[in-house]
Amino acid sequence: MCLSIPSKVVKIDKELNMATVDTMGVQRNASLDLMAEDDIKLGDYVLLHIGFIMNKIDEEDALLSIETYKEIIELMNEEDRQMAILEDDECPNRGA
Repeated sequence: MCLSIPSKVVKIDKELNMATVDTMGVQRNASLDLMAEDDIKLGDYVLLHIGFIMNKIDEEDALLSIETYKEIIELMNEEDRQMAILEDDECPNRGA
């Protein structure tokens, strides 16, 4: 099962239509191709799936989700923590 941890947009490259997002301290690039033009701004919280920003979420909801993930991650060993945070990048695109 793939879970999407809310990620904060820290940089936008309009020329490449990409954003750099921070997921609990891990930064990565994500495509904006599935979002409407100018829908995503710096500081927004978003959900990713297989390298694409899928939607923007409310900051309050994002912060609550992040706190829940932190509680879960605290119970994991270091290798499992990194895998949980990086999971979006390698999650297979499975149908519902």
